[in-house]
Amino acid sequence: MIRNAVMRRPEAIADVSVDLWEKLACGLISIIGEGGFQSLYKRSLHLTSATFPWMESHPSSLQKDTGFADLKICLAEQDPTVAGEASTALLITFIDILALLIGELLMSSILRLAWGDDALDTVVKELP
Repeated sequence: MIRNAVMRRPEAIADVSVDLWEKLACGLISIIGEGGFQSLYKRSLHLTSATFPWMESHPSSLQKDTGFADLKICLAEQDPTVAGEASTALLITFIDILALLIGELLMSSILRLAWGDDALDTVVKELP
């Protein structure tokens, strides 16, 4: 589901990815705060950069005025296929960490609110 969501518009992977992150951030920041979200995001970015080292080449600031601008630039500089795989890996890593911390039920509820009801069943099936 995550791969399908990211790749739904291959010509605009950076835009689609940022949209998914903004929706997820909106739901989570109200629960864990800006600092908590940034910590999880940066940890996910660090783990994902083991496979995609270019992802950490841009600063990962997530200030309210910039949002995910660095991620968008980073993804836009890559081939769409590579950008799609990296974006998918980053989202999956984040969701896996989140599920370990807060549990699958709460994580599923957050994803449902952020991405819609269709996301729930598929994402839960993707968890390890």
